[in-house]
Amino acid sequence: MLRARDAIDRDYAKPLNIPALARIALVSEAHFIRTFRATFGETPHRYLQRRRVERAMALLRNTDRSVTDICMDVGFTSLGTFSRVFRDIIGHSPSQYRQRVEPVPVPSCFAMAWTRPSSFGEVRRREPV
Repeated sequence: MLRARDAIDRDYAKPLNIPALARIALVSEAHFIRTFRATFGETPHRYLQRRRVERAMALLRNTDRSVTDICMDVGFTSLGTFSRVFRDIIGHSPSQYRQRVEPVPVPSCFAMAWTRPSSFGEVRRREPV
């Protein structure tokens, strides 16, 4: 499971599918989905979505690139899907997030940990200090 999770973390912007991830984990597809969820608390698809949103958050915070460019760079193929998933996980649209968040004068590892989207469908509404 760790190898598959590492593959998701490494290749989040590429198209990933369950059969390929199950092969990485050396298990069947059904067993992979069940075990991944039991191990990490969410499905592989949701984990991938959160990773993509996390990367998008960093790009929205630290660059002036368009939301569409960021959407495509993190692996979403539809701006509508990206916006919906971003809002579901973060609680704001990507544009609203960019307007609300200010660059944090701390090392990026702290900023990423502080603003990491939570799992289990919770919406984090913490603002950087």
